[in-house]
Amino acid sequence: MIDAVTGNGLFLVADPHLADTSPGQRLDGYLEQILGKVEACLARARELDMVPVFLGDLFHWPRDNSNRMLVELIRVFGEAAKTRMAWVLVGNHDKYQSRFTPDVSLAVLEAAGVIRLMKEQGEQFDLQTPQGRVRVCASPDGTPLPREYERDADCPATVLWVAHHNIRFPEFLDKAYGIREIPGVDWLVNGHIHRPQPTVRKGATIWANPGNITRLTFSRHTMERTPAAAVWTPGCEELERWEVPHLAFNEVFPDQDFPPEEHEAEGESRFIEGLERLAWRRTREGVGLRQFLSDNLSHETPEARLIWELYEEVVQGDEQ
Repeated sequence: MIDAVTGNGLFLVADPHLADTSPGQRLDGYLEQILGKVEACLARARELDMVPVFLGDLFHWPRDNSNRMLVELIRVFGEAAKTRMAWVLVGNHDKYQSRFTPDVSLAVLEAAGVIRLMKEQGEQFDLQTPQGRVRVCASPDGTPLPREYERDADCPATVLWVAHHNIRFPEFLDKAYGIREIPGVDWLVNGHIHRPQPTVRKGATIWANPGNITRLTFSRHTMERTPAAAVWTPGCEELERWEVPHLAFNEVFPDQDFPPEEHEAEGESRFIEGLERLAWRRTREGVGLRQFLSDNLSHETPEARLIWELYEEVVQGDEQ
């Protein structure tokens, strides 16, 4: 039985990356700032009478987050749940060693009963709006995107799919998943890629990537954009941006020169560095080798196919 909820639409929040200590080059005050953004998004969803949906990576580190943070999140999501429960997609940063386990922080929020967790692929809930019913489905991190969706006789006229994947949007053509028509799916809305991307239509499927609400990278790209959530309503052709309350760039990043612009030639060395970091197989963010390859390799080039073949040989050898 699919859960049924009511609302005017979906209020989409991508990749908050909550953390006790400031990641990267962010200055002090990070936790309070991101908690404030999450609370503002939930309040805005309530004002619009919409269902809040978080598109993955609620946390920056999957576990060992402070009790203070968890208590605050239970309070914030618990208050929102008095009106309407938030749905949270599992992202790669929400898992430890590429697995969703009972000891990760996201599991604590689920156990507290303040969120609905989207941790398995497929149907999640039916949304009843003034314009009609909408089916919301999901592909959490580590699960495949659908090849098609078979609609039964009871299926609503609109099907929307949320995902947390490396998808080949216009500025990220080297990513693993190509954009194509997915029969039976009207919208696919993606988290994971932090930089907002143009909406792309392939056949009857619209692909959107609204970008995250948290500025993590000290770069010109980050300086030039404003953090925003997104609003989806039945019949829309584009997501509507809602600028999240935020501080100026120079209040959250240091006053210094930007690093040199990255060049194509650096891509290979950064890939090798990533493989070297995986030599100890355990990373604090729980990104395993399969996930790393999925995020960084297409299956379509000869070089990528060779690397995947080597990976399979190694894994099969370990299992014998």
